[in-house]
Amino acid sequence: MSTRASAARYARALFDIAIKESNPEQAEKELDAFAGLLQSHADLRKVLTNPAVPAANKRAVVEQLMDRQQPSTPVRKLLLLLAERDRLELFPDMLDIYRARLMEHMHVITAEVTTAAPLAGDQAAQMQQRLATATGRTVLLTTKVNPDIIGGVVTRIGGTVYDGSVATQLAAMRQRLTEQR
Repeated sequence: MSTRASAARYARALFDIAIKESNPEQAEKELDAFAGLLQSHADLRKVLTNPAVPAANKRAVVEQLMDRQQPSTPVRKLLLLLAERDRLELFPDMLDIYRARLMEHMHVITAEVTTAAPLAGDQAAQMQQRLATATGRTVLLTTKVNPDIIGGVVTRIGGTVYDGSVATQLAAMRQRLTEQR
């Protein structure tokens, strides 16, 4: 089984327990705090993911960290389980998958809008509202600027791209004209 699949199993299990026993949003915050700790302390991250360090030692370190952070019981148990089984290398993927499930549960989607020039504040808000209406979900909007698209908008919602850029329209027109020769 791939590491991503294993991480997904742990994430699903935590999410299901967090829904039943505690607050899934709080669990995400606690996981994020642990991730921040790993990001800010490279030596700690190396120790916890090094296969040469015995799992019992990793569990002891995680237990001390949990005593300081005081996370909810499901998060504490999961992190200790990952340490016991020497599976802490799964944590980044597990956190990503957990966040995706939480966003799905909360009916939130992310959208990325690319334009040739920066959007004004009210334009971004209007775009966010239109996308929310079209999808029936809350939209977290990020904007990018790419002058290469010349004009129009390229919107990515999840894995779907809606390309209304002038550059794409010109390329399609060029293709049609060359085919007619």
